[in-house]
Amino acid sequence: MPNRKPANRRSDPVKGRHIVVGVTGGIAAYKAADLVSKLRQSGASVTVVMTDAAKQFVSPLTFESLSDNPVVTDLFGGRSPYVMGHISIAERADIVVIAPATANIIGKIASGIADDALTTTVISCDAPVLVAPAMNDGMYNNPIVQSNIKRLEGLGYKMIGPAEGWLACGRVGKGRMVDVADILEAINNTLRAKRK
Repeated sequence: MPNRKPANRRSDPVKGRHIVVGVTGGIAAYKAADLVSKLRQSGASVTVVMTDAAKQFVSPLTFESLSDNPVVTDLFGGRSPYVMGHISIAERADIVVIAPATANIIGKIASGIADDALTTTVISCDAPVLVAPAMNDGMYNNPIVQSNIKRLEGLGYKMIGPAEGWLACGRVGKGRMVDVADILEAINNTLRAKRK
């Protein structure tokens, strides 16, 4: 009996890719742990860059265990093996995903502020950047935040969400970080488009 070829399946676009996951200080930071785990299961190499505020929600050790890589938390040192960490990480990145993205990080990047490991990595990078906003609906609807989002979109950053639903503050509105499955789909679509 002749050998049968396996069914023709599209290869996983994240396999073998280097993905930077930026985690900022919002309650949705716990979802980033699931995102990192799923990216690793799909064969991606993942480097997590955390803001100081993010460390108040999830331990860097959690992300180090899930990514099997050192977590970058400090612009000027830490355990990262990278020389000029943010530059090295930025040069290696196939894509950067900021999840969750607070109003603060969106405003800083839109204003060109690079004062921590994450903002400096993003500003040093020429790979696609996906941003998953997560905040209170009042903050999300604030004209300044909306202006910053539009500015980033105009510069080529891709927003994923936010979704409507129950918020950590106890209100119902638009501001929830989208589900991890939606972020993974956006990553896959962006990497497929980048290959063309």
